[in-house]
Amino acid sequence: VQLQASGGGLVQPGESLGLSCAASGSFYNIRSMAWYRQAPAKQRELVATITAGGSAKYGNSVEGRFTISRNNAKNTVYLQMNSLVPEDTAVYYCNANVYEDMWTGRAIWGQGTLVTVSS
Repeated sequence: VQLQASGGGLVQPGESLGLSCAASGSFYNIRSMAWYRQAPAKQRELVATITAGGSAKYGNSVEGRFTISRNNAKNTVYLQMNSLVPEDTAVYYCNANVYEDMWTGRAIWGQGTLVTVSS
Protein backbone atom coordinates (compact mmCIF):
# COMPACT_ATOMS: atom_id res chain seq x y z
CA VAL A 1 0.00 0.00 0.00
CA GLN A 2 1.32 3.42 -0.92
CA LEU A 3 0.22 6.99 -0.32
CA GLN A 4 1.02 9.53 -3.02
CA ALA A 5 0.73 13.17 -2.04
CA SER A 6 0.60 16.07 -4.45
CA GLY A 7 -0.20 19.77 -4.60
CA GLY A 8 2.60 21.48 -2.71
CA GLY A 9 4.30 24.59 -3.96
CA LEU A 10 5.19 28.21 -3.35
CA VAL A 11 2.46 30.70 -2.50
CA GLN A 12 2.30 34.19 -1.09
CA PRO A 13 0.88 35.01 2.35
CA GLY A 14 -2.91 35.16 2.28
CA GLU A 15 -3.23 32.82 -0.67
CA SER A 16 -4.74 29.34 -0.79
CA LEU A 17 -3.39 25.95 -1.75
CA GLY A 18 -4.86 22.46 -1.93
CA LEU A 19 -3.16 19.14 -1.24
CA SER A 20 -4.33 15.67 -2.12
CA CYS A 21 -3.13 12.21 -1.17
CA ALA A 22 -4.27 8.99 -2.79
CA ALA A 23 -3.85 5.47 -1.49
CA SER A 24 -3.09 2.64 -3.87
CA GLY A 25 -2.56 -1.08 -3.52
CA SER A 26 -4.53 -3.91 -2.00
CA PHE A 27 -6.32 -3.45 1.32
CA TYR A 28 -9.61 -4.06 3.10
CA ASN A 29 -10.39 -0.46 4.00
CA ILE A 30 -8.95 2.79 5.30
CA ARG A 31 -10.12 4.15 8.60
CA SER A 32 -8.75 7.49 9.80
CA MET A 33 -6.69 9.67 7.49
CA ALA A 34 -4.67 12.69 8.46
CA TRP A 35 -2.26 15.40 7.47
CA TYR A 36 0.85 16.19 9.48
CA ARG A 37 3.53 18.76 8.84
CA GLN A 38 7.11 19.31 9.82
CA ALA A 39 8.81 22.67 9.63
CA PRO A 40 12.60 23.02 9.62
CA ALA A 41 14.11 22.26 13.03
CA LYS A 42 10.68 21.46 14.48
CA GLN A 43 8.86 18.29 15.42
CA ARG A 44 6.20 16.82 13.20
CA GLU A 45 2.76 18.07 14.24
CA LEU A 46 -0.77 17.01 13.50
CA VAL A 47 -2.58 19.36 11.14
CA ALA A 48 -5.92 17.62 10.74
CA THR A 49 -7.51 14.21 10.91
CA ILE A 50 -10.69 12.75 9.50
CA THR A 51 -12.57 9.53 10.19
CA ALA A 52 -14.05 7.27 7.54
CA GLY A 53 -17.40 8.81 8.37
CA GLY A 54 -16.13 12.33 7.76
CA SER A 55 -15.66 13.63 11.29
CA ALA A 56 -12.74 16.07 11.30
CA LYS A 57 -10.46 17.57 13.93
CA TYR A 58 -7.85 20.27 13.52
CA GLY A 59 -4.72 21.52 15.16
CA ASN A 60 -5.09 24.83 16.97
CA SER A 61 -2.87 26.72 14.56
CA VAL A 62 -4.95 25.84 11.47
CA GLU A 63 -8.48 25.74 12.90
CA GLY A 64 -10.76 27.92 10.78
CA ARG A 65 -8.27 28.22 7.90
CA PHE A 66 -7.73 24.62 6.76
CA THR A 67 -10.32 22.05 5.74
CA ILE A 68 -9.72 18.31 5.53
CA SER A 69 -11.98 16.11 3.43
CA ARG A 70 -11.89 12.68 1.85
CA ASN A 71 -13.38 10.68 -0.98
CA ASN A 72 -13.69 7.10 0.21
CA ALA A 73 -14.48 5.79 -3.27
CA LYS A 74 -11.17 7.22 -4.49
CA ASN A 75 -9.24 6.42 -1.28
CA THR A 76 -8.11 10.03 -1.28
CA VAL A 77 -7.74 12.67 1.40
CA TYR A 78 -7.59 16.39 0.70
CA LEU A 79 -6.40 19.45 2.57
CA GLN A 80 -7.63 22.87 1.53
CA MET A 81 -5.44 25.56 3.03
CA ASN A 82 -6.68 29.16 3.06
CA SER A 83 -5.21 32.38 4.44
CA LEU A 84 -1.75 30.88 4.45
CA VAL A 85 0.94 32.49 6.58
CA PRO A 86 4.71 32.01 6.55
CA GLU A 87 4.42 29.83 9.66
CA ASP A 88 2.56 27.27 7.56
CA THR A 89 5.75 26.60 5.63
CA ALA A 90 6.60 22.93 6.11
CA VAL A 91 6.73 19.53 4.51
CA TYR A 92 3.22 18.13 4.66
CA TYR A 93 2.75 14.39 5.10
CA CYS A 94 -0.40 12.38 4.66
CA ASN A 95 -1.13 9.45 6.91
CA ALA A 96 -3.68 6.66 6.76
CA ASN A 97 -4.70 3.77 8.99
CA VAL A 98 -4.97 1.01 6.43
CA TYR A 99 -6.55 -2.34 7.24
CA GLU A 100 -5.76 -5.53 5.37
CA ASP A 101 -8.70 -7.27 7.06
CA MET A 102 -11.24 -6.37 9.76
CA TRP A 103 -8.66 -6.61 12.54
CA THR A 104 -5.18 -5.91 11.16
CA GLY A 105 -4.24 -2.34 10.52
CA ARG A 106 -1.12 -0.24 10.25
CA ALA A 107 -0.19 3.35 9.72
CA ILE A 108 1.04 4.29 6.27
CA TRP A 109 2.85 7.55 5.47
CA GLY A 110 3.08 9.45 2.22
CA GLN A 111 6.35 10.84 0.91
CA GLY A 112 5.72 14.45 1.90
CA THR A 113 5.09 17.54 -0.18
CA LEU A 114 6.69 20.92 0.45
CA VAL A 115 4.55 23.99 1.05
CA THR A 116 6.34 27.32 1.13
CA VAL A 117 4.56 30.52 2.07
CA SER A 118 6.66 33.53 1.26
CA SER A 119 6.44 36.94 -0.34
